[in-house]
Amino acid sequence: MFLIKVILTLCNDVMKLAVMGGITEIVDSLEGKLIKLANKLVSLQRANQRMEDEITQSASLVSRQQEEIAMLKQQNDTLRMANSLLGSDDNKRETKLRINSLIREIDYCIAQLSD
Repeated sequence: MFLIKVILTLCNDVMKLAVMGGITEIVDSLEGKLIKLANKLVSLQRANQRMEDEITQSASLVSRQQEEIAMLKQQNDTLRMANSLLGSDDNKRETKLRINSLIREIDYCIAQLSD
């Protein structure tokens, strides 16, 4: 959008100055505006690079945090089960279901081995 405005301004200025007959003024004006445009482009490219770097860093941070969350969930489940086995009434049902599930898996493995 900015680039389009600058180009339109340049075209208007060229037409105005051409009518006045000042070719030197046209060149000087164009040169100044092109320098401003080039500086703006460089500035925007630097800002874009900084933002891309921030995105990369943020994505890396999110990935590490997701891994940490998964690990903490696993630790939490393990601690809940251990707590239930030690006599806590809070998670006994979950522990019994998990033990029954493990027993079924073991029975299935034994059946597979005996075939």
